[in-house]
Amino acid sequence: MIATGLVKTSYPKEDITFLLKDVSEEFVESTLEEREKAVQTGAHYAERLPMEYRPSDEYTNLYHETVGKTKRQLSYLVGLVTRRIFMNAGTDDVVLVSLARAGSPIGILIRRYAQRVMGMEWPHYSVSILRDKGIDEKAIDSIRAAHPASRIQFVDGWTGKGAIQTELTKAVNSLNEEKGMNLYDDMAVLSDPGACAVLFGTREDFLIPSACLNATVSGLVSRTILNKLYIGKDDFHGAKFYGELLKEDLSNDFVDQITECFVETRERVEQEAVSRPVTAERTWQGMKEVEAIGQQMYSETDYHLIKPGVGETTRVLLRRNPWKVLVNNLDNPDVHHILMLAEEKGVPVEVVPDLFYRAIGLIRSGKEI
Repeated sequence: MIATGLVKTSYPKEDITFLLKDVSEEFVESTLEEREKAVQTGAHYAERLPMEYRPSDEYTNLYHETVGKTKRQLSYLVGLVTRRIFMNAGTDDVVLVSLARAGSPIGILIRRYAQRVMGMEWPHYSVSILRDKGIDEKAIDSIRAAHPASRIQFVDGWTGKGAIQTELTKAVNSLNEEKGMNLYDDMAVLSDPGACAVLFGTREDFLIPSACLNATVSGLVSRTILNKLYIGKDDFHGAKFYGELLKEDLSNDFVDQITECFVETRERVEQEAVSRPVTAERTWQGMKEVEAIGQQMYSETDYHLIKPGVGETTRVLLRRNPWKVLVNNLDNPDVHHILMLAEEKGVPVEVVPDLFYRAIGLIRSGKEI
């Protein structure tokens, strides 16, 4: 695929191609207050970028500790979801399309497992998908043109309440109907606590360490941008490259550590992959809890203010204006980094023992009860 003006990345070129326009030179981040005010008054969240969080030494040490403890389990889950992708596709002619940016490191790991353990070369692209705006159709057009007969497999890191899965289903249906794209909405994720994906490693709500950081575990690429001041109608959605964070970059360290465990976890993956159904039914159980919490906590229910799951709660603390955090157990290791971030930012934490998720982040909006 020939494309110019794509955003740079610290990942090796064979691991991923970000189909995102480089707006590094012209786009300036907004302060948290500016961004939140804009979002609360009707602007779309992708029109602005938050400032990149620079982690404290204590938080960085916790991240490294977490990777050390979880890398074998992550390797197993990567292997399991990769096997399930292959079995579900029924072909080895697969193209991975990760959803930027949380899906990008997971897509790299799936590509590596397919190559190094299963002997398959699966191209890997990363594209933008935005709530209420849909997927970057120009990027999908480009991928389909380069791979006209391949099985395109969408990948993300985890699910929350299912907003991205809903957006993907809508986009797939539209592209199939209008352009005959032959796409599938069976998004693959490592963790599906929202019970809204059909291909996953687990439905347990646990900490995927790449949720702990932002660009420094995502190839130094920003969140995706869709702002008409910078993105024309014929452009891919945009992103920035944070070259100034190169010394702090842990992107390749993260994927390399998990990749090194593939041989160790391979046998367990093979056994599990054939012992259970390849896909699972969507129950949307997570969304049901979100709806209940919305009615209890806010005077005007806006489910976008409720971010369920360990990964999404982490994101709220890193780049939004959090009101409070709910956890079901203060002693669970998967929420230790959340407690640290909440203390650092002065955000109250409430224990709700019967919470379906391990953690839920609530965003301040002026509609709190």
